[in-house]
Amino acid sequence: MSATVYVLPVAEPPRPVREVRRSTVRLTRRGRVVVFAFALVVLFGIALIGARVAFAVEGGDADKSPAPAAHTMVVGDGDTLWDISSEAVAGTDASIREMEQTIKELNSLDSSMLVSGQTLIIPTAP
Repeated sequence: MSATVYVLPVAEPPRPVREVRRSTVRLTRRGRVVVFAFALVVLFGIALIGARVAFAVEGGDADKSPAPAAHTMVVGDGDTLWDISSEAVAGTDASIREMEQTIKELNSLDSSMLVSGQTLIIPTAP
């Protein structure tokens, strides 16, 4: 006796269908207007800060008084701050000590010691 075996094709189990999920958050028209307005406010704030920084860098402060007229000079051998100050106030009623202090402040000097070849800003006496 012979037996016949039939192999039936087995159906593959169905693959799960991936659902395309949409976001659960939906913006209404009013929501889009609010988001747009918020973005505009942020951009305006950034532009305003940038303008203030640029304005400050350029030195556009209108409150500041104009800088007094000044010139520069190079310190020579044997020059002292007292001698330079006395030459700057020569022919005026200004004090040599006040001029010396002004020169120190303009040039950010810690002491009255000068180095030959150093460049100083000397204001003109009033």
